[in-house]
Amino acid sequence: MPLVRRFFSSVYGAGLVSLGAVAFAAVPATDKSAYSLANPTPDALLREMSTDRPDATEGPTTVDAGRVQLEMDFASFTRNRLDGVRTTEWGVVPFNVRIGIRHNFEAGVFVAPYVRQTEKPRSGPRETHGGFGDVTFRTKFNFWGNDGGESAAGLILDLKLPTARRAIGNGAVEGAVTLPVLFELPAGWELGAMTRLDLRHRDGGGRRAVWFNTATLGHELGSKNLSGYVELTSEAGDGAQVATLNLGVAWRVNPNTQFDLGGVFGLSRAADDARWFAGISRRF
Repeated sequence: MPLVRRFFSSVYGAGLVSLGAVAFAAVPATDKSAYSLANPTPDALLREMSTDRPDATEGPTTVDAGRVQLEMDFASFTRNRLDGVRTTEWGVVPFNVRIGIRHNFEAGVFVAPYVRQTEKPRSGPRETHGGFGDVTFRTKFNFWGNDGGESAAGLILDLKLPTARRAIGNGAVEGAVTLPVLFELPAGWELGAMTRLDLRHRDGGGRRAVWFNTATLGHELGSKNLSGYVELTSEAGDGAQVATLNLGVAWRVNPNTQFDLGGVFGLSRAADDARWFAGISRRF
């Protein structure tokens, strides 16, 4: 996928050069550093709700101090056919709970209550496995742009615990470091991007580094409460390159509630053929 690689190289090259130049946009209109988990941010000072879904690109902004945000799929379905094996996977209400600790720092946890995977070879019996999935703990720090401006940047640290059955997960502790950025573009467009380094378990022992990059373009769809996005993702370092095209829409029902749905479509042979999902985000 030379075109995909060139695209991401240009996006991140421009993004890294731009970070220092736009840092001045980070100055918030109101100093909210006094608020914490024990002293929640008042309703009147809450920033516009920002979610880490439905696209794969994580956002650099954090949840306001003392507030909790739930982000979840109602359900997701993935299908793939590779080398004569048809694979499907259902995810039932996987969710992420985000907790604002400080005005620019949050902690979170990802939980997969039930995952069901089925493999059907061209010849041979069908195999189905189901159960509780892995759990991932996350911390996110915002460098600037939490409360407005032409850009935002942050740092995310993830730690995955192998709570899933070996038939569903790989039984290994894994970690990741992510650098997400967000830029406001002319004519109401937004560009989000991130680069992530995963340290994954290698069969037979040891770790391998996997580089995951995304870029997403979003815009309102005739209303400030309805928006859509188109996204490209690329993963390299674990065998063949995995590239996808992602599409979705989000509907902001009120300042604290958002519904969304979308699809993920494989662009490379190593990627899953397709994934569909629908979900909700709710701030408390």
